[in-house]
Amino acid sequence: MASTTPISHISQPQPLFKKPHFTPSQSLKNPSFSSVPTSNYPSCSRLFGKFADRKMVVVVAATAATEKSKKRYPGESKGFVEEMRFVAMKLHTKDQAKEGEKEPQGQPVAKWEPSVDGYLRFLVDSNLVYDTLEKIVDRADFPEYAEFRNTGLERSEGLAKDLEWFKQQGHVIPEPSSPGASYAAYLEELSKKDPQAFICHFYNTYFAHSAGGRMIGKKVAEKILDNKVLEFYKWDGELSQLLQNVREKLNRVAESWSREEKNHCLEETEKSFKFSGDILRLILT
Repeated sequence: MASTTPISHISQPQPLFKKPHFTPSQSLKNPSFSSVPTSNYPSCSRLFGKFADRKMVVVVAATAATEKSKKRYPGESKGFVEEMRFVAMKLHTKDQAKEGEKEPQGQPVAKWEPSVDGYLRFLVDSNLVYDTLEKIVDRADFPEYAEFRNTGLERSEGLAKDLEWFKQQGHVIPEPSSPGASYAAYLEELSKKDPQAFICHFYNTYFAHSAGGRMIGKKVAEKILDNKVLEFYKWDGELSQLLQNVREKLNRVAESWSREEKNHCLEETEKSFKFSGDILRLILT
């Protein structure tokens, strides 16, 4: 029998699953990061700050390395010989060159009172040094030495003629003294194991003689040789061109050197000055 219950009173079907009724709290109605507990977690700035610091160190180190590799040394743009010249000029005294940084020691050359005996000792020791340099270049323990054979700057032949002239004048030619013998022995040892350092001595010995050495020879000749110009101070050909030819050879040889090898060469300059200075002072003995 059909039911007479009105349709409106029939219960509505219920869903199989009831949706949970969720009432947001006041804090979630107005969300804020301050409502999230953070005491157990490192702050974002601390967490990423460490990585940022490390990154900064790497960046700074890389930048420093790049800057170092780009560093320009005085004279470098003109070639390595200009670098050697710059270092050498700084080792001159202030009265010898405008670039000089050393304080003058002793009397200036103009006030020297040389003796023939002292000058002979200087010439004998100089001859030993130049003869040693020329034999090392001829022997060429390192291939680059061969570049400096027969440059026109060689001095031993002229010095031998000068010593013979003094002998003919009745002077006794002394044996090499300690300054010359020590320098020659040092050059021999150096040339067999350290080409960059040897090239430093080669450059400074020949180029210094072509400049300040000539001036000293002229002053000495005025005082004790009646202005006679020795063979030591004469060159076959134009000196400026001979020097330029050797500059080009030196620059070419140094092109294959690393920056560290170039710096090593430059660091030998002061030792070269010391040896040559010891020989020069023989003039006043």
